Amino acid sequence: MPRVPEEVPVFVQLPRHQRVRRRGLRAIRVDSPYSSQELSGLRIAAPEDVLLACARDLGVLDLAVVLDGALRAGVPRERIEAAAAAGRGGACALRAALARADPRAESPWETMLRIQHRVFDVPVVPQHRVEHEGVFVARADLWIAGTRTLQEYDGAVHRSRGQHRLDLDRERRLSAAGWVRNGFTERDLIRRPAIVLRSADRALGRETDLQRLAPWFDLLHDSGLTEVGRGRLRDRWASPRLENGRSAARNTGQKCQE
Repeated sequence: MPRVPEEVPVFVQLPRHQRVRRRGLRAIRVDSPYSSQELSGLRIAAPEDVLLACARDLGVLDLAVVLDGALRAGVPRERIEAAAAAGRGGACALRAALARADPRAESPWETMLRIQHRVFDVPVVPQHRVEHEGVFVARADLWIAGTRTLQEYDGAVHRSRGQHRLDLDRERRLSAAGWVRNGFTERDLIRRPAIVLRSADRALGRETDLQRLAPWFDLLHDSGLTEVGRGRLRDRWASPRLENGRSAARNTGQKCQE
C-alpha cells in the first residue's frame, strides 16, 4: 500500500438509494455490477470497485503501487481492463495506470524506481535474471536494457549483518561477471533523484539533462510520499463527495472525460 495521511476516513460502498451519515465515514454510492465477497463475516467490495475507488483519489505514484500489488496478488488483468473500460469515476485514471503496471515488482519502492526510470526515459526490465557462462548470478530489480547496469532499491532489510554478507557476495559475483550494480535508498528517490538520473545516463552514455527531473517532481508532489501530497488527500477526503462517486480526471497524463 502507498503512504497516506494518518487520519484516513473509513470508506464504505453503498447502492445509490442507501444513505448513511456518520463522523469519519465516507460513503461511495454506486450501483456496482460486481459481486462482493465475505471475509470473516465482513462484506468486502470486489477488487474492481476497490481499484476504481482508489483511482478517483490517489495520484499516479500511489495508484501504481496499489495496482502493481493487485496484479501480483492475482487479480486478473482482464478484469481490471474491463473495469477501466467502464464509464465510472476513476476509470480513466485506472486505464492510464494499467498501461504502466507490472506485477513483477516485489515492493512499493521497486514500483517507484521503475516508474522513475521510465519518467527519465530510461528503458528498464524488471526482475532481470543475470547469468554468466550459463550459470545463474543474480536476479535484479531493474536492468537498463542494452547495458550491463542494474538499478536496485536497498531497503532496511539490507542493513542486517547477515543480509549485508549475502549482498557483498552477490556484488562480487556480479562484478566478476562484468556487471555494474547501483543501489538506491528512499532518500535518493525522493530527495536526490538526480543521483538516479546520472547513474542511468552514465550507463546509456548520454549527457544528463536535469530538466528531465521536472516530471518526476510533479508526480512526487502529488503522492503520499510528500506532505504536500498527503495534504491534498486530506483536503479531498474532507470535501463532499459527489453522489455517484464520479470525480474529475486528474494527473493521468492524458485528458479524460468522466
